[in-house]
Amino acid sequence: MSAIRPPRIERGQTLGIVAPAGPVNVDRLRHGLGRLGDAFRLKIAPSLLGDRAPDLPSYLSATDAVRADEFNAMLRDRDVRAILLARGGYGITRILPRLDADALRADPKPIVGFSDATALLAWAWAAGVRGIHGPMGVQMGTLPDSDIAALVTMLTEARAPGVRPWSLAVHGKGRYRGPLVSGNLTLFSLMVGTPWPLPLRGAIALIEEVRERPYEIDRYLTHLALTGELAKPAAVVLGDFTQCAEKDDPPGAAVATVLERLHATGTPAAVGAPVGHGDRNEPLPFGADSVLDLDARTLEILEPAVQ
Repeated sequence: MSAIRPPRIERGQTLGIVAPAGPVNVDRLRHGLGRLGDAFRLKIAPSLLGDRAPDLPSYLSATDAVRADEFNAMLRDRDVRAILLARGGYGITRILPRLDADALRADPKPIVGFSDATALLAWAWAAGVRGIHGPMGVQMGTLPDSDIAALVTMLTEARAPGVRPWSLAVHGKGRYRGPLVSGNLTLFSLMVGTPWPLPLRGAIALIEEVRERPYEIDRYLTHLALTGELAKPAAVVLGDFTQCAEKDDPPGAAVATVLERLHATGTPAAVGAPVGHGDRNEPLPFGADSVLDLDARTLEILEPAVQ
């Protein structure tokens, strides 16, 4: 199925901040959100500023009920025109069945996140609304001004990003066109078999990863191959694979592992997108029509994230 572009958020309108996954360092969050300047009003979910329950698992920001209720409250709030995740981590897949897809369809709004939020972007796509694969609150304090400005522009202007100024290394030839489906490799694998798999058929799949060793990366890609999912994309673009090596691994071992698995399925690839858990995280419109030209070494994004 296809999904609509939600309306743009105007400067001065309200941006909802939620933590549907891991616990949040409030100081880092405030610093990151401060990088937005006065572009938006901010509405922060109550659990982010309150005390965590003492019996919670260390990897969750709040109970499943609280995280789902706070996210649904942002979906149902007509004043909230976009939703930005405070951080990733783990926990979003636990609450997907509790989320109000009807509310998102009734009042479409862009959802912004990456990493564990890949599951949420897939959920929103299945509901019929496109999101933005992009920086989250606690990460924004460390990113260059250009990435923050790009996110504000992507939320507020119905402008296609066009040809990205990336230095891509290519593995294959040809020109491939399809929806740009960006996400975390682990979630690409784990969402298979759920009601919200990543929409990979004919896609330009852009993958990134953090703190997964080469054999674990091999495991996820092999799972995708065995389920037939790895054969669905027209081509793959690799973002950052951050801290994805053991002490004795040669340089580039993680990327080499990905390329070997892609070669086995005959899938062309490009390497070098400034996307993920590294020093850059350029926002990308999830599902936007795009062209990967391996001969020209370019990725062109033909659609905006909003309308």
